[in-house]
Amino acid sequence: MRLASHPVLGPVPRGEPVTIYVEGRPVEAHAGEPLAVALLAAGIHAFGHTRKLDRPRGLYCAEGTCGECRVEVDGRPGVLACVAPVVAGMRVRLPRGELDLLGEERR
Repeated sequence: MRLASHPVLGPVPRGEPVTIYVEGRPVEAHAGEPLAVALLAAGIHAFGHTRKLDRPRGLYCAEGTCGECRVEVDGRPGVLACVAPVVAGMRVRLPRGELDLLGEERR
């Protein structure tokens, strides 16, 4: 199941099927749809882990406000998966609790 309308972005375009890479493995997605939609459709519900307690983070507000869905895309940290459009070939890294998105060690 995929999102048809986004609370901030409006109608979600159903672009052509593309392949993105999540943690190095290929994932089928649709160009232009929010990255979070593609991750959820692929069965990925934890987009990262909290720094302090290493608990999984996932989609929360789905409108770019809370920051719970921050991932690294093509080497750029802090990308909000809920509003970032899918682009063919994008490489996504799901941060772990041992490092924050700026690469600083957990205290």
